[in-house]
Amino acid sequence: MLEDLKKIGLSQNEAKVYLALLEIGSSTAQTIAQKSELKRPTTYVQLESLMKRGLVSSFERNAKTLFRAEDPEHLHKVLEKEKEEQKLKAEALEQILPGLGNLYLSAGERPRVRFFEDIEGLKTIQDEILKTKEKLIKAVTNADDVLKLFPQHAKNYIPKRVQRGIRSKIIYTSSEGDFLKSTDKEMLRESKFIESSKMPFSGDMLTYGQNVVISVVSKKQFGIIIESEEIAKSFGAIFDLLWEKI
Repeated sequence: MLEDLKKIGLSQNEAKVYLALLEIGSSTAQTIAQKSELKRPTTYVQLESLMKRGLVSSFERNAKTLFRAEDPEHLHKVLEKEKEEQKLKAEALEQILPGLGNLYLSAGERPRVRFFEDIEGLKTIQDEILKTKEKLIKAVTNADDVLKLFPQHAKNYIPKRVQRGIRSKIIYTSSEGDFLKSTDKEMLRESKFIESSKMPFSGDMLTYGQNVVISVVSKKQFGIIIESEEIAKSFGAIFDLLWEKI
């Protein structure tokens, strides 16, 4: 019941004090504190708050101040007040959003960075790539690393990319040599092989649209998606330069 009261807007301590009063009836702050397992000063603060909400009232008896819980039907008023406060907050937010947006834009582009862990995270990155409306991916990869982690890569990921009409330009290293060239056409791919001694590269880096993806596929696997037009342009320019040099 404590959690239910919190859901309608009471704090945890308010809910404890209110439930204690419902159980013991009219009582002193000291007794209420003991029942609710709160310190006496804290109990006084919660009682004051509950009285403002109309859920508790106080009266004098034998020179002592006693408190009692009001009918739980008064909780409807708490909900109504919460709704009204939320409405006022929403209206205030709508008023200040344009100004906040201008402040955000005035600071220039902020790259959005998302981090993905383990093999399942890398699979999520692959799903994200396949959602793109862009029709070209530029990648630099260590094919041995990728195929060791995803041995079904050619059967699972690549056919989905082809089906979506997404072309690929890839610069890769592999202990198998230039093994991709023979299937480039059917895989909507242009590939260039480079000896690992000339490019000791591990993992996978690619760019599409305004995104740059960096994946570490050996030992502890993780990946990063950076959403930034400037960073994507820079990586694309480096890729194009490397492509022409091979």
